Amino acid sequence: MTRPSVDITIPVLNEQRSIESTLRTLASYLSSECPYDWSITVVDNGSTDRTWALANSFAAENSHTRAIRLDRPGRGGALKEAWSTSGADVVAYMDVDLSTGLESLQPLLEPIVKGETDISIGSRLAPGAIIKRGVQREVISRIYNLIARRFLRYTVRDSQCGFKAVRASVARDLIPRIEDDGWFFDTELLVLAWRAGLRINEIPVRWVEDDDSRVRIMRTAFDDLRGIWRLSRAGARGGSSLRSRPLVEPETLASHHAKEDERAVDFDS
Repeated sequence: MTRPSVDITIPVLNEQRSIESTLRTLASYLSSECPYDWSITVVDNGSTDRTWALANSFAAENSHTRAIRLDRPGRGGALKEAWSTSGADVVAYMDVDLSTGLESLQPLLEPIVKGETDISIGSRLAPGAIIKRGVQREVISRIYNLIARRFLRYTVRDSQCGFKAVRASVARDLIPRIEDDGWFFDTELLVLAWRAGLRINEIPVRWVEDDDSRVRIMRTAFDDLRGIWRLSRAGARGGSSLRSRPLVEPETLASHHAKEDERAVDFDS
């Protein structure tokens, strides 16, 4: 029986100091702990240091890893490219600094594989989360999410945590409708999914702030607020909606693969 498959994307920009260590750590963890067929996709968003060379070299030596080179920055653009070209059942992503503990990966993926949810996200604001970050980031994060919930009328606690997984069929439906190629991609993905009536699952995570983060907090927050205004106006006009087609339900991905294998055997016989 074919096992469900998951493809984990890591967007990178000028991360030559951490990329090799991150890929080795993640690949080792997946080899020993992941119960699904797995792959890693590294997307370089136009690095000017040795990041691309290091990522490409790692991919050449590791059959479970592929590397994609883009000439523009933007996490959203990286995820659009990786997820739209993936053949996995579940597509996911995590930040290159591995701020979220890898012990949360299985709880993130399992509800999708079991057919219990369509999107699964890590949350630093859900009950049970353990976080370590500076006061400025904590305050901005909480204010941003309060504003997002108020104006976009959804209940997701933490839209911006860099730890998400999506059923691949859902990702293929949503990606063409997502306008943002930057940090607001996450929020737009979740809002469109919410408006479509798709199921979103939040899990508490252990999250430690990266002291070397390249994110410009105030600029990112301003861009995200503009995105919220755009989506709120579209929602008021009745736009940004999506009619959800049947997914692989109520079957799990594993049972779906089993039925495919049975049909293949019947055909061959």
